[in-house]
Amino acid sequence: MAKDTAISNRFRSWRPAVLHALPAAPLVLGLFTYWFAVADRYVVFLYNHDMGPLYPDTSPFSRVTGSRYWMAGLVASGGVMVLYTAASWVLGRLSHGYRPPEWWRVWAVCALALVPGMLAITMMANQPTLPLRHATRVTLATLMGIALAVSPGKMAAERPGELLWLAADGFGVALLSNLIHIEKVGRWLTRGGTLWVWMMIVSLAAGVALLLALTGLRAWFRRPTPGVDALLAAGACVAYLLLPLVHHVVGTDGYYYISDSDNFFAQGSVAQLITWSVIGVLVLGVTWLRKRVAPSRGGHVARPAD
Repeated sequence: MAKDTAISNRFRSWRPAVLHALPAAPLVLGLFTYWFAVADRYVVFLYNHDMGPLYPDTSPFSRVTGSRYWMAGLVASGGVMVLYTAASWVLGRLSHGYRPPEWWRVWAVCALALVPGMLAITMMANQPTLPLRHATRVTLATLMGIALAVSPGKMAAERPGELLWLAADGFGVALLSNLIHIEKVGRWLTRGGTLWVWMMIVSLAAGVALLLALTGLRAWFRRPTPGVDALLAAGACVAYLLLPLVHHVVGTDGYYYISDSDNFFAQGSVAQLITWSVIGVLVLGVTWLRKRVAPSRGGHVARPAD
C-alpha cells in the first residue's frame, strides 16, 4: 500500500509537467514536419543559394547549410519561449494559486517526445534525409533551446515585473554577444568594411551602457539583484532564441527561411570562447557592482521572493 501511494504521489508530481509539455512538444514537431516534409527546402534552408565568394558552397550538407538545420531548433524553441511565457503570465493573472511546474520537469517530458520524433522527421522525411550526425546536432540544439525556453515560465506567472527587468538585462547581454564578429575584423578592414567594425563596437558599447543604466535604475527603484546565472540565462534566451525567431519571422523578406549560425555564433571556437569569456567577466562585474550600490538605497540587497 505504501509503495502504491508513493507511485501515485510521484505521478501526481509529474502531471502538471505533462500538461505543460503537451502544447510545447507538438508545436516543435509540427514546425519540423513543415520545414522538413512539407515546405520547399530550397527556400527554407536556401539550398544552392548564392551567398557570395565567402560562402561558395551552399549545398544541402555544406557547413553553412548544415548550420541552418540545427538553427531551426533554436527558432522553434524561440516560438515555444514566447508562447509558454505568455501563457504562464496569463494563467498567473487569472489564478493567484497557479504555480507552474519546475522547468526541468517540463523539459524532461518534452525530451521524451522530441528525441524520437525529431530523429524520425529529419532522417526519414522528404529528400535529402539527414544523416545521423546532422540529425543528432539538430536534436541536441533543440533540447538545449527548450531548456531555455521553459525557464522564464515560473517568473512570468509569479513575478512578471521582475521578468521585465531581467529581459532588459538579457538584451544588454545579447548586445555583448556581437563580439563573435571579432574574427571578421581583419576581413572587413581589408575589404574596406570599416562600417561593420564600428557597428560591432557600437553594439558592445550599447550593451555595457544598457547594463550600467539598468544597474542604476535597479538601485534607484530598489529592485532585486539577479545572480550571474540569471543574467547569463536571460542573455542566452534573447541572443539564441528570441533574435533567431525575430529574424525568421520579420527579417527574411517574407520567405521565412532559417538563418545560418554565422549570424549568431562565431565560425571558430576560439572567437566563440573569447566572446563567452568576455561576457562572463562583464556579467560578474555588473553583478558585483549592483550588490555594492544596492545597500546605499535600501540598506540591504533585495532578494526575489521564493
